[in-house]
Amino acid sequence: MSYILCKYAIVHLMKSTSRTKFEKEPFETVEVSGHERDRLLTLDEDHFCDLKAMEIAPAKMTRTVSAFANASGGDLYVGIAEEGFFGVKTRLWSGFKNPEAVNAHIQVLVAMFPLGSEYWCEFLKSPGSTGLVLHVSVQKTVHIVEASDGIPYIRHGAQNLPVKSATERERLRLDKGVQSFESVPVDVDMDFVSESEVLEKFVRDVIPASKPMKYLRSQSLIKSGKPVVAAVLLFSDQPQAALPKRSAVKLYRYGTSADVGTRESLKGDPSTIEGSLYSLIRASVDRTAAMVEGIKKLGPKGLETVAYPRETLHEIVTNAVLHRDYSIAADIQIRVFDNRVEVESPGVLPGHVTIKNMLDEQFARNGALVRIINKFPDPPNKDVGEGLNTAFEAMKKLRLRPPMVQETNNSVVVHIKHEPLATPEQSVMDYLENHPEITNRVARELTGIRSENSMKEVFYRLRDSGVLEQVPNRSQARKAWRKRLNLDDAPAPLPER
Repeated sequence: MSYILCKYAIVHLMKSTSRTKFEKEPFETVEVSGHERDRLLTLDEDHFCDLKAMEIAPAKMTRTVSAFANASGGDLYVGIAEEGFFGVKTRLWSGFKNPEAVNAHIQVLVAMFPLGSEYWCEFLKSPGSTGLVLHVSVQKTVHIVEASDGIPYIRHGAQNLPVKSATERERLRLDKGVQSFESVPVDVDMDFVSESEVLEKFVRDVIPASKPMKYLRSQSLIKSGKPVVAAVLLFSDQPQAALPKRSAVKLYRYGTSADVGTRESLKGDPSTIEGSLYSLIRASVDRTAAMVEGIKKLGPKGLETVAYPRETLHEIVTNAVLHRDYSIAADIQIRVFDNRVEVESPGVLPGHVTIKNMLDEQFARNGALVRIINKFPDPPNKDVGEGLNTAFEAMKKLRLRPPMVQETNNSVVVHIKHEPLATPEQSVMDYLENHPEITNRVARELTGIRSENSMKEVFYRLRDSGVLEQVPNRSQARKAWRKRLNLDDAPAPLPER
């Protein structure tokens, strides 16, 4: 996530004022410095960015705009030429003569977005450079956006891929949340749901004035005489029998802090957690918490039991179960490593939700699941729409690093790391409050720093501040550091970063 934010910080550097909403014409003209211009000319064309010459036909430009809107949004710069010199391609600022010269391009944007709220434009100019560059910033949209040729496109890397076949369009509707798999009928007898213990208890204790079949019909959970996916997930005693490979949670324990778990680092067999959604969420949180509490991690006082805020685990698992794409035949995966927990939920972020706005925006791919499970006693989604915010806040209270969210081609992964917000310097000094010395290996385990040389730099900064010194008379293999024995003449306090 961070590399996206850093890369597109250039967009914010180019603006004299921040924007909180998309604006309509007239468009602002922003002057950028030569340094900012050069940074723009060297941007990589990728999933979130595209650069085009001003000669691009407006209709062809709409393919990129459509692709951004149907994926994760992005920034398009029109007025950047590309020339070849001795086989080497070079970009040049070669913009429009004046705003009127962009009218045809603006007209197609207006036709694509009649409400004007899914995009905004501005003109960029730079001293010594020719013409105006049109900057179009496109939001991820709730609906499917077609290009001028009537075909929707999807952004994949630096490509705009047409979505032509019926299967491809259905996949796009599911990804966007325009269509939800929760309303698809499941080929099982009605009594698979209507006679379940879960539904019987629900209508007795929660909806006492209703009967099982009457309630299912009233909530549109029956279609063509069959229970829909939402009904099976919510009220079947064993949804996994009817929806295999898409309704369970797989729990893994890897005895490593490496980026990827391997078969060699897998401790024991993966666990499969099943049941109706209400019980599935609770069992998944309980078993994950129990697994995490069995991990020992080096802390200032030695080996300590790892414990994440239960609210964080609960909200992230709940979010994964309720908002996943059930059309994808894959179970939710919870992977517990020595230094983190990963929760992977099948399906990309729905609607207009992106990694950058997910804490502020709401969009329920599975509206019936979210609404009905909230009627259960002590529902897992008590504060609808506030789940991830609660998870982040719980980590903050314990001064742990906030969860990191990553979107892959077909899933969303939340990384919950057991890393304190304290600087590496502070972690070293806290450790030395309870231990006479510290080695590079122990310090790396303590701070999460992987590079031996990077850890040395931390020690050197503490040495230069006068609070640390090397333990004398040690061989290279036994080198260690300790608190400086005489701190009266320390030259500086502990450095802050």
